[in-house]
Order: sequence, then C-alpha cells, then structure tokens
Amino acid sequence: MIYLSVFSFPSESMEINYITEIKKTCYNSFYPFNFLSFKSFERIDFKPITILYGSNGSGKSTALNIIAEKLKLKRDSNFNKTNFYSDYINMCKVSIEEDIPKNSRIITSDDVFDYMLNIRNINDGIDNKREDIFNDYLESKYSDFKMNSLKDYEKLKKVNTCRSKTQSKYVRENLMGNVREYSNGESAFRYFIEKIEENGLYILDEPENSLSPKRQIELVKFIEDSAHYLGCQFIISTHSPFLLSMTRAKIYDLDENPVYIKKWTELENVREYYKFFKKHEDEF
Repeated sequence: MIYLSVFSFPSESMEINYITEIKKTCYNSFYPFNFLSFKSFERIDFKPITILYGSNGSGKSTALNIIAEKLKLKRDSNFNKTNFYSDYINMCKVSIEEDIPKNSRIITSDDVFDYMLNIRNINDGIDNKREDIFNDYLESKYSDFKMNSLKDYEKLKKVNTCRSKTQSKYVRENLMGNVREYSNGESAFRYFIEKIEENGLYILDEPENSLSPKRQIELVKFIEDSAHYLGCQFIISTHSPFLLSMTRAKIYDLDENPVYIKKWTELENVREYYKFFKKHEDEF
C-alpha cells in the first residue's frame, strides 16, 4: 500500500531566498535549512517500503522528523525544534495517493528506550512484590499457627496452602496478572508489534537499536508481511544490513552527494560486512 507517494523538500534556491530575508536578525543557525539541500536532496518518491540509508549526521533522521511533522503523525517522544522548523515544514510539499490513516505514527529510538525504561520500572515493582510474597510464604509455612476461632479461618487456609505448595509455585500464582519480565531486546521488539497496526503509514527511525540480529530478522519479516498483506507503508532510516536487505525496498543513500538510489548490496556499510565475513569465511 502507498499512502504517501512523493515528499518534496525546499530547493537550494528557495532556502537562499528565505535566509536572505532572515539574515537581518541575529540568528547564526537556520537548521533544518542548509542541511538536506547541500546534497541536492529535494524529493523522495515512495514505495511500500522506502529506506533512508546513511552514516550518523547524514540527515536521515532529520528527513524522517520533517516528514512526520508535515503529515502531523502521532509520536510518543518530543524532539527539539528550532525557530525555523515551522517555516521549513510549510515549504515542504506532499503528494498523497490515499488518506493517511489515523493510526499512522513515527517511532524513534527515544520512544523505544522510554518504553523499555517503563517496563524496567514496572518489573522493579514486581521484584519488590515477589520478595514480599516470598517472605510471606516462609512465615506462613513454618509458623506455629493454631486456629482459635472462625476469625482465624482465612489465616489457616493460607498456612495450609503454603505448606502444600512449593515456594516457586506459590510466588508465581500470586504474581499472576502482573507484567512479566522481558529482556531489553524482547521489550523493544514488543513495542513495534504493539504500535504497528493494519493499514497505516509508519516511520521508523533506526529500529535496529536494542535489537539483536535475530530480532532484527524477525522485525524484517514482520515489516515485509505488514506491507504485503496488511496495507501498511513504511519509511525507515537504518544502516543495518538485515533491514537494508528487505525485499523490494527502495533505498536512498544519503552518504552520497547528490543523494541517489542504490541496491542494498552496493551500500558501503553492507560491503564492509561482506568483506569481513569473506575474509573469515574458512573459520565458519
């Protein structure tokens, strides 16, 4: 599915005209002006999966944030904007094939990190509760409790329960319904699964962060299936060879000036991996 078909950034001449007027002020930085235009990066034509590849500082995250702001996509974490951001966004142009679904969103590394941090905080609470339940189990199991009246019936049931069950089973049963503990990689992967729904436009900024190679491969399959079967469109920034290898993905190389489209096997980062493993091929 293609919702967003074309996105146009301001041309270099448009930026020069704008900055010429603004230079009467005291500003010495006009970001995001004078950034993408230096690479003659003025237009993106999208496929169901479009990837912006480049090293740190190449502008791929800047481009994604600009697109997300122009389309007013949902996001969980705020990002820093300069005084010129709104003017720059207003100068951008879009071509839409289908209405952008309301569930569309941008997902950044900050979103995933905050989610993992929240899960960790929840699990810290669970760990504390687990310790309390454990102490309660030991106290009940090995107490010299004697029932003196019906008021002690609930206490008696608890003592008998503790004496009839192992510690681990008792603790597990009393923690049922709480969030289970996941590794950072599992939590990061779950975040994408929870946020990406059918029929949506999703912008993913370096989704490989916090994901192991195995999890990255699983995310690749999930993205490909979502684009092919579930009516989703993806715009992704990455330098992960696993994500870059996605079937029929259109890749813009922002390390080139001017920016142009490449096959994933032509990208410098992928070529370095290839040379490294070829060098050590006999060791496998």
